[in-house]
Amino acid sequence: MRKIKRVKLILPALTEATSPYWRPIKYSLFPPLGLATLAAYLDPKLDISLQDEHVEKLDLNDDPDLVIIQVYITNAYRAYRIADHYRARGAYVALGGLHVTSLPGEAAPHADTIFLGPGEYTFPQFLRDLESGTPQPRYESSARTLESLPPIRRDLIQRHRYLVPNSIVVSRGCPHHCTFCYKDAFFAGGRGFYTQRVDDALAEIARLPGRHLYFLDDHLFGDVRFARELFRGMKGMGRVFQGAATVDSILRDDLVEEAAAAGLRSLFVGFETLSNSSLAAANKRQNLGRSYREVVRRLDSHGIMINGSFVFGLDGDDRDVFARTVDWAVEAGITTATFHVLTPYPGTQLFTEMAARDRIETRNWDLYDTRHVVYRPSDLSPAELKNGYDWAYEAFYRWRSILKAASAHESTKHSLKHFFYSAGWKKFERAWDLLIRIKQLSQMRPVLEAVLAPVGEQINDSKVRADSRSDHKLKMWQPT
Repeated sequence: MRKIKRVKLILPALTEATSPYWRPIKYSLFPPLGLATLAAYLDPKLDISLQDEHVEKLDLNDDPDLVIIQVYITNAYRAYRIADHYRARGAYVALGGLHVTSLPGEAAPHADTIFLGPGEYTFPQFLRDLESGTPQPRYESSARTLESLPPIRRDLIQRHRYLVPNSIVVSRGCPHHCTFCYKDAFFAGGRGFYTQRVDDALAEIARLPGRHLYFLDDHLFGDVRFARELFRGMKGMGRVFQGAATVDSILRDDLVEEAAAAGLRSLFVGFETLSNSSLAAANKRQNLGRSYREVVRRLDSHGIMINGSFVFGLDGDDRDVFARTVDWAVEAGITTATFHVLTPYPGTQLFTEMAARDRIETRNWDLYDTRHVVYRPSDLSPAELKNGYDWAYEAFYRWRSILKAASAHESTKHSLKHFFYSAGWKKFERAWDLLIRIKQLSQMRPVLEAVLAPVGEQINDSKVRADSRSDHKLKMWQPT
């Protein structure tokens, strides 16, 4: 094996640009933070490059000694082709990521080494083995720690290519175990949820330029003590940030208030379904018995916009589920909605159960993008599910739906922020495409920060409680 001098880290494209679902702005949001994190363990004297095929054409004519490729399910075939290409050129190729962990037997023939699970512990060991000439064909994570994590190699990231280069992850995994969650299997065999030290997380935040941050953690509120100390440490830093949390954590004590005081302005919330039976079947117990009405009210009272996540195709979903869900989201004032076709990812409990019942219709991983129906639904035909999913997106982002959802807020300023954020995300595709082509996407960051800036006035809590008794302002369905 040749001496390692040149290292290349690659994130292959999740989907081809010829797909009708290809949205350049969607794939230009966040840089490949996981690869930049691994790069921090490499000797800085090495010639290191990082390429993200979503935002740039991949150069395959170079001659790296070590190639590290991150593999998701919908980029798996592309990742394998790239891996085979570089192995044929004599490079040592390592593959890791969600799909490799789910199907190591499929990935192994395309690599010299594969990684199962998170790499903070195994990747440094691999580098030591590689240096000594004894690299193993497989490394499986069992020890889980973010202690002594070196500073991420953000210098390898081309910031101008991303709308949100200040993405950050301060924890790994999730304390919950939903049956359809792709990442649950990734963290099997060890601690399923763990965090950085608060001081280390704050130091990483302090290193980031600008004002806006996006926490890519699966559950930013997952460790209450950590989150509370983090938000208190961020208070006064002048940041505005976005993140993700669960329904139950939003309703728990005063953590949302701490987050809002630190600069939280938008939150991804996994509502998933309005049906209690479907929530129970998916083991999404963190939503059971919780009031979606109160979740929206509480976030709205702090001027925090909501990106609601919804899944179609759960057992029990019928033809009315699409209209019920969209009507609920619009009348509730959900700012943006992310709809998904239920997808049984390999490695999940859902996949195992459906495979045992012969409900998996295809194992073409290109179609496992939550936009296609790859299994046999229980109460809908595949065509009804696909058409309903497409209709939901179109219906939620109609101009009249955006206007109606924006008007649901008590604060006029919040309504305006809602309107500009939602419309800007879905109604100006050509403008986003132009900015990306002329490499001026970074010019939109001040606009994003302005939209996310504090509303300027807090809604009186007692007034919100009084008004919430009237369904004409916030008509909500509880899970049934």
